[in-house]
Amino acid sequence: MKKQKTTMKKFFILLITCCSFNWASAQMTTDTVPGAIEEPNPYEVEPSKESKAYNAYRDETFEPPYGLKKVKAAIAKIKTTDEGDAKVSKKVWDGFTTKEKFTYCMIHPESYSQNCDAIPPVQDEQKKIFGFIPDAHMEADLSDRQITFLKKNKDSVISWIKKLSTQKGRVYLNFKETIMQLNAKEMIPFLIDLYKVKRKDHDILTVLMLLMKEGKFQPFLKSTMYSKLYGDNADWMAHLVANKANQDLIMERATAYIKLKK
Repeated sequence: MKKQKTTMKKFFILLITCCSFNWASAQMTTDTVPGAIEEPNPYEVEPSKESKAYNAYRDETFEPPYGLKKVKAAIAKIKTTDEGDAKVSKKVWDGFTTKEKFTYCMIHPESYSQNCDAIPPVQDEQKKIFGFIPDAHMEADLSDRQITFLKKNKDSVISWIKKLSTQKGRVYLNFKETIMQLNAKEMIPFLIDLYKVKRKDHDILTVLMLLMKEGKFQPFLKSTMYSKLYGDNADWMAHLVANKANQDLIMERATAYIKLKK
């Protein structure tokens, strides 16, 4: 009798142990994988010095020298409307030369725009080619009269951007935004040549892709690259690895696009 009780006790202990093991295994399968490390949130990881420096580099804008002192003095006197717009008067606007209007548009978008917060830096930003360029003016957009001016004087605006970009050896963010605003695909060869000098400013490649996207260039629209950056599952921070293969492929496609459009 004593032996039978001992045997039954061992049986129940074994049964409980097995059940406990199976339950734990089920929980492990559902919630975690043994030895796996949870992927950190890219926005919570402290970026390296190189990544932070590149983030600041991407966000840099440039103040054209054409009548800059006069333009800044006029901007300082602007009174913001209840809607948040901040415009010089028609009299002041009409008093600007064409070059001064260009400077004004580059440093002072007139219309208020309630946009989202700035996207925080991410790790290894300097190693990524993003699908979109940053926003140079988080709560402001060009007004209708500014856009009309830039489009009406497109050839001159492009020549000034080329001249200043050549002098500085880079294309600043407000210039990139203007290129996109004008859909200035004729600047593609210039952008490619400038990028090849240092291959540092990967947002130039982003501009090339956005120009191809705007122009509905089918070889690009049908590519895996396009799907990853602009497909249904893509978001604002979608990116490619900035390796030489991707760099060259983007430039090759952009070159084919501009040849097709000539």
